[in-house]
Amino acid sequence: MIKKVTIVFISLLLIFSFKNDSSSNFESGEFLKFKIFYNLFPFTAGYATLNLQDVNFNGVPHYYIKGEGKTVGIYRIFPVDDLYATYINKSNSLPTKFIRKIDEGGYKKDLVQYFYRNTNQVKVVDNIKNTEKMYASKQGIQDMLSAFYYLRTVDFSDKKTGDYVSIDIFMDEEIYPFKMKILGRETKKTKFGKTKCLILRPYVQAGRVFKEKESVTFWVTDDENKIPVAIKAELAVGSLKAELIEYKNLKHKTEFK
Repeated sequence: MIKKVTIVFISLLLIFSFKNDSSSNFESGEFLKFKIFYNLFPFTAGYATLNLQDVNFNGVPHYYIKGEGKTVGIYRIFPVDDLYATYINKSNSLPTKFIRKIDEGGYKKDLVQYFYRNTNQVKVVDNIKNTEKMYASKQGIQDMLSAFYYLRTVDFSDKKTGDYVSIDIFMDEEIYPFKMKILGRETKKTKFGKTKCLILRPYVQAGRVFKEKESVTFWVTDDENKIPVAIKAELAVGSLKAELIEYKNLKHKTEFK
């Protein structure tokens, strides 16, 4: 079950990425916090946060984005402590460096990815195995965390139920074809009030993180911000849910009624 908590957090990181232009629907100082819980027990399972800041990386203006997720309370019996961070070049909206440092009940990864855009290669440094290796990549490829912001700049006004948005993501040592299906639109009740939302479902092919039987569904504000307000993952027994409980410094106004 703890691994399912991690899957939901990874879902948060995968739902969006960057469009390859200079526009954005976010700005420095943006902060999002989510509560994760398992519906069969009346306890909070964990929290996930996303922080965005402007930085200079190697003398070049970048976005620095950090995502963190951890279990709390009784769920610390099998602790999950995940850190994801990415440096995204503002001139092309593509990641330059990505960090994935996770500890999930003793299962650990400590990886750093460096993206070489001129040669379409990625160098992966494994700090646990003390190795580094070059991999062939694709033009415009994203990492797990830069992928959080792509749909936030996509115009959904001309998209309808059943349409897909596709993207390639480099994760660990592989290229994953990722797609997001539009399930529809509805007004969703949240902690902050009701708001209009897009309903989305992610799929990752060939060794994917998500499986169709898990039925992971997102509710995302149907406005310029496009922030996730709720997530649900159907399991064999019960379900996992995540909800937005705090936000700061959104670039655009999101209306809650």
